[in-house]
Formats: sequence, C-alpha cells, structure tokens
Amino acid sequence: MKFLRKNSIGIIICIIIAGLSTVLSEISIGTFSFEVIGAPVFAILIGMIITLIKPDLVTNEKVKYGVKFTSKKVLQWAVIILGFSLNLGTILSVGSKSLPVIISTISISLITAFVMMEILKMDKKVSCLIGVGSSICGGSAIAATAPVIDAGDEEIAQSISVIFLFNVLAALIFPTFGHAIGLGSEGFAIFAGTAVNDTSSVTACASTAESIYSVDGILSAAVTVKLTRTLAIIPITLALAVYRTIKAKKNGKKKNSFSIKRIFPFFIIYFVIASVITTIVGTMGESAFTVFYLDTFVKAMKWLAKFFIAMAMCAIGLNTNIVKLVKEGGKPIAMGFACWAAITAVSLGMQLATGIYYTNI
Repeated sequence: MKFLRKNSIGIIICIIIAGLSTVLSEISIGTFSFEVIGAPVFAILIGMIITLIKPDLVTNEKVKYGVKFTSKKVLQWAVIILGFSLNLGTILSVGSKSLPVIISTISISLITAFVMMEILKMDKKVSCLIGVGSSICGGSAIAATAPVIDAGDEEIAQSISVIFLFNVLAALIFPTFGHAIGLGSEGFAIFAGTAVNDTSSVTACASTAESIYSVDGILSAAVTVKLTRTLAIIPITLALAVYRTIKAKKNGKKKNSFSIKRIFPFFIIYFVIASVITTIVGTMGESAFTVFYLDTFVKAMKWLAKFFIAMAMCAIGLNTNIVKLVKEGGKPIAMGFACWAAITAVSLGMQLATGIYYTNI
C-alpha cells in the first residue's frame, strides 16, 4: 500500500501517455505510417511538451516518485521482457550469414562515436548512448545501456532524439536508395537490418522495400538480422559495467561500488534467461503449449516490452527540458550523422566484400 500511495499517480500518468503514444504510432496517412516514428518517440515528446507547459508537475510530491520509478525500474523491466522475443537458435542459424556485416557495423559505429566524442568534446554518457543506439538497436539498446552507465534523463532524451531523427531518414530514404544502387533483395534485407537503428523503423523500411522490389521475404529477413544485432546488447552492456566499476575502484570511490550487482547488472542477466527460455521452448516440437507460447505469449511480451519502453520514455520526457535539449542538440546530431553514415558505408562495403550485395531472396 505504501508503494501505491507513493508511486501510483506518476505511474498512471505514464501509462496514459504511453497508451496515447501507442495509438498515435499505429496511425497511417496515405502511404505514410507513424510506425516509423514509434510510440517511444511520441511518448518522450509528449512528456517534454507537458513539462514545458506545466513545469511544476514532476516536482509535485504525488507525481515525482512514480515518474522516477517508471524511468528507472520499468525501463529495466522492458529490457527483460524483450528477451522473450529472442529465439537464440533461430537467430544464430538464420542470421549467421549476416554476422560479418553486423560485427563490422557495430564496431565502426562505436569507433566513430568515440572519435567524434574526442573531436567535439562531448559528454561521455551521451556519446556512449548514441554509439550503442546507432550500432545495436536504437531505443532498446539505449534502454539497456542507460542504467549500466548511470545516464540521466536528459542524456537519455538527447540520445533517443538523435536516434529518432536518423531512424526516420533511413526508413524514408533507404528503400529507394537500395534499389537504385542495385542491391539485391537479400542484400537489402541485410542492409536494412544492419543500417537502420530501431526495430519499428527496420519493419517500415523493409515493408516499403518489398513493394519496390516486388518480392516477399525482405521483411522477415531484415527483422531476423535486426534481432541478431540485438544480441550485442549482452556483451556490450556487461563490458561497460565492468569497465565502469574498475574505473570507479581505481579512482578510490566507495568500496561497494565494486559490487557484483554493478559488474553484472541483474536485468541483463534476466534478459538472457528470458531468451534462453524462448530458445528451449522453440526446440520442444509442435505441442499445444509450444504453439501457445510462440504464437501468443511471445507476441504479448513483445508488445508489453514496447509499451513499457514507451512508459519509460514518457517519464524521461517529463524530466527533460526541451528548450535546453534543442539548444545543445548540434553536437549530438553531428555524432549521430557520423555514426549513421559510417554504418551505411560499412554495411554496403562488407556486402560487396562478402558477395552478398547482389543476392536475391
């Protein structure tokens, strides 16, 4: 009861805004679908606008604790639940062909983010979030990494905003661009899966490409490549946690900063466990339980993970000064563009080198 009294109003506000954002993300106008923007982006924008209009809302004692709980704990729950959508066996068997491209694009994005951070003298946490978000899976990667590096709400909001910008550009430009430069349909699926940040944008991009190429299968192949990419969340977040803990120890910070919890963030461990459960169930044959689990439960968990991310992004938006965000947005956008351009070039270059470029589904 104490938890509900303290947190309920803030949580309810985030649920309502996440629901509204989910509805908005499902609207289509002509051939354009707002799915390319996604519920998390709508949620963070609505949150920032509400705070701009009514800045004292989040400082209200009845609201602020629930908003804080949503931005921290619900964000971690979203990452855990996302694990249920990953069948490791299927991803590794189907996505293995694209592995050299995935490893190369992730590496170049992280290197580019580091170089741009040094050149632009940018905040390290924002740089890390943009690098990870660009290289792995957009908002989900930022959601997983932010608690590990102890990023603040404004740092998360800034990173999400940059990722959103290049998600939209990629979804609008890449289908026509890929077809124009002679990418095969399988080559385009790998291109979309490695060079577009967020799953919703990959879906929108690949769906458009199927119409342009007049070929089915691009969407499913692109999403599989994207899910294979998502697995990089595990080693990267754990490596960041170890690095941050060792650095804190060397700097003489308090002893408990070297705890097991900091080295291995439990929510990432639970994410792995959820993935393993789905992988095991996927090997159990065509029983009624397996069909229910894979067709109903997994889809429900995927939807819930997206909704929780939208809730968390709303909470982050409520704690973000949109005016300050716009004023300080130049350098993060420059970094995001550099990462996006580097990933695009390396994805296409690796496909040429490995012979995938002209292949068709």
